[in-house]
Amino acid sequence: MELWHDRILVLDFGSQYTQLIARRIREAQVYSQIFPCTASLATILAYRPKGIVLSGGPSSVYEKKAPSIAKELFDQHIPILGICYGMQLVTHLSGGEVAKSAHREYGRAELTIDDASDLFKGVGVKQLTTVWMSHGDRIERMPPGFRSIAHTSNSPVAAMKRDDAKRRVYCLQFHPEVAHTPEGTNILRNFVYEICGCKPTWTMQSYVDTAVKQIREQVGKERVICALSGGVDSSVAAALTHRAIGDQLTCIFVDNGVLRAGEREQVQKTFASQLHLNLRVLDGTKPFLTALKSVTDPERKRKIIGRQFIKHFDAESKKLKGTKFLVQGTLYPDVIESVSFKGPSATIKTHHNVGGLPARMKLKLIEPLRELFKDEVRVLGHELGLPDE
Repeated sequence: MELWHDRILVLDFGSQYTQLIARRIREAQVYSQIFPCTASLATILAYRPKGIVLSGGPSSVYEKKAPSIAKELFDQHIPILGICYGMQLVTHLSGGEVAKSAHREYGRAELTIDDASDLFKGVGVKQLTTVWMSHGDRIERMPPGFRSIAHTSNSPVAAMKRDDAKRRVYCLQFHPEVAHTPEGTNILRNFVYEICGCKPTWTMQSYVDTAVKQIREQVGKERVICALSGGVDSSVAAALTHRAIGDQLTCIFVDNGVLRAGEREQVQKTFASQLHLNLRVLDGTKPFLTALKSVTDPERKRKIIGRQFIKHFDAESKKLKGTKFLVQGTLYPDVIESVSFKGPSATIKTHHNVGGLPARMKLKLIEPLRELFKDEVRVLGHELGLPDE
C-alpha cells in the first residue's frame, strides 16, 4: 500500500500493549506501523517516520540479552517517545541510571505535571491526572540534558524530556495507551500533533481511495476470486475489491449447514442484490454434516470445516477459467505477529479461512486489509455501504 506522508513508527519491545499504541495513534487519524525492536537503523530511517515510539516491555535494561536499539537513532532529530521500558532504555543508553524500585508500581497512580507545555498541553486538572503504572525499575538519575516534567509519590521522574538542537526525546514511566490512563489519548495526540507536526490525514475514505488505486494497478484486466465466509473480514475485503475492479471479481459462498439462521439469505441479499457482485452460492450442507457427525472436539470441528470448505472452493474455482488472483482478508495483527518481538508462541485456535487453500491453485494474493486493525475494518465496512449484519 502507498506510504502515508505523516506516519509514526512504533518499535515493539515485547509489550502486551504495543498494538494499542498504534491503534490510539490511528484513532488520532495519523498512520502508524509497528516494527520489531530488532529493525536496523537503516530500515527505520528508510521508513521516514515523523516520530518514533519505543514501547514498553517485560525486560530490565540490565538483563543479559535485553532488547536494545542503536544509540545513533537519538541523533536523527526525529521526535522519540519512550514508554515504560522505552523510557528506561533511553536513560540507559543516554548516560543516565536505572535502578530497581523499592516499591513496584502497578496500577493507578496520581501524576503531578511539572511542565504543562507540549506533551502535557491541556492535560489534567490543576496539573493532576490519573495514570496507569506497570514497572519494577525506576529512573535513579536522568541522562545529561534531560529534565523531569512529571512525578508521582513513588517516581520522582515519571516523565522527562530533552528538546534541544541535538535531540527531541520524551519519556513516560506510565502507559498512555491504556484506558486506565484517562487522558492518555490526549498525551499521544500532543506527541503526534504538537511535537511531530503530523496532520490528521489517516481516514477510511482516504484508505479506500488508495486501496482502489493499488488493486487496479495490481490486477489489471485479470479475473479474481474471493471466498466469502459471511464474516466481517472477507465481506469487507470483497466489497473493497469489487469497488476497485467490478465484475472482474467472483465471490464464492459455501453453505456448510451450520450457519446462523438466515445467514445465507443475508449474504445473497447484501452481495448479489445490493452490491451487485458476481456471487456463487454452493450448498455443502450434506457433505459438511456427514463429516462432522459424532465429532465433539471444537478444534477437530474447525479443521474438518476448513478441509471441506477448501474442497468445495477448489472445485468451484476450477470452473472459473483464467482466474489469476485470490482475495484474502489478512489483517494487520496477523502481519505483526509474524515479525513481532517475543510474539505469541502458542496457537489458541485455528481459523477455517482461505489461508489453507492448496498451493497448486497458483493464485496471486490480494490482501486489501493487511494494514488495518479489526476496528478499522468495521469502519471501512460502513464506508463501503455494508450493513451491520
